[in-house]
Amino acid sequence: MKKLINDPHNVVLESLRGIEAAHPDLRVDYENKVVYRGAAPKTGKVGIMSGGGSGHEPLHGGFVGHGMLDAACAGDVFTSPVPGQILAATKLVDDGAGILHVVKNYTGDVMNFEMAAEMAAAETGARVVSVVTDDDVAVQDSTWTAGRRGVGATVLLEKIAGAAAEQGRDLDEVARIARSVNANGRSMGLALTSCTVPAVGHPTFELAEDEMELGVGIHGEPGRQRIPLAPAREVASLLVEPVLADLPFAKGDPVIAFVNGLGGTPLIELYLMFNEVQKILDQHGVPVARSLVGSYITSLDMAGVSVTLLRVDDELLSLWDAPVNTPALRWGI
Repeated sequence: MKKLINDPHNVVLESLRGIEAAHPDLRVDYENKVVYRGAAPKTGKVGIMSGGGSGHEPLHGGFVGHGMLDAACAGDVFTSPVPGQILAATKLVDDGAGILHVVKNYTGDVMNFEMAAEMAAAETGARVVSVVTDDDVAVQDSTWTAGRRGVGATVLLEKIAGAAAEQGRDLDEVARIARSVNANGRSMGLALTSCTVPAVGHPTFELAEDEMELGVGIHGEPGRQRIPLAPAREVASLLVEPVLADLPFAKGDPVIAFVNGLGGTPLIELYLMFNEVQKILDQHGVPVARSLVGSYITSLDMAGVSVTLLRVDDELLSLWDAPVNTPALRWGI
């Protein structure tokens, strides 16, 4: 195993120290491993917080800032944060206007966020609403989830709901918008290699040089099938066609097209993939209103790609275009 680390068991904590050092407008609660906005909580603003296992950077800590998240708590690599961490993050962003929890549909995340919300209500009277993302069309169930996994649409939801909260909308409105994003977003991914968890020291699974894993999860969990290596145009079809088949859209409905790297894929390949995705969408009469290309929800050092399509209306598109200023996403400021 070759990694730029010191002690495999201190990777998360030392990474958080780097985030705070690199971004002076952010703060870190090291005891609870929470990244939060230095100006939080903002008076009268709905607090938005998320979190999950580490190893998916920049999700979630890289999306803390103006126009997106107010706080994010980090579990160990591929391990949900515990309820106490989530409760601490919730309190940090609570100014009385309510809190939205953005939760990916993994069993540990859902259970621990639910417990933390109940604890917050009991201890402080805070009103917490949770929205669970479940956009992965690859599998209905896995050992990690009950139902579909939450993947790429989580990034789009945090941006769009974050913009709504920044505008001063109330908790019910912010939650409605978040649910709309989840309902209209679909994703699917593919791995060319496994990832290596630092504390484990060897790949999570084995893939031959001439194999790909179709529908892989962001923790390295298996997908639909293992298939022979194929050119990018075929990979794009394998990812986009199932998403379109599942996405509730009519010809001419605009989408945000998100081509995401899983951690070990160079940008030159991701842009090549976007070109192939665009061709397929053109053939289906699906206009791309906005695009996002890059590694935003990763699986450590896994080589691979995921495609997320979000059907948008004028409201969602306006919120997507609203200013954002975070370590990983920034425009309009």
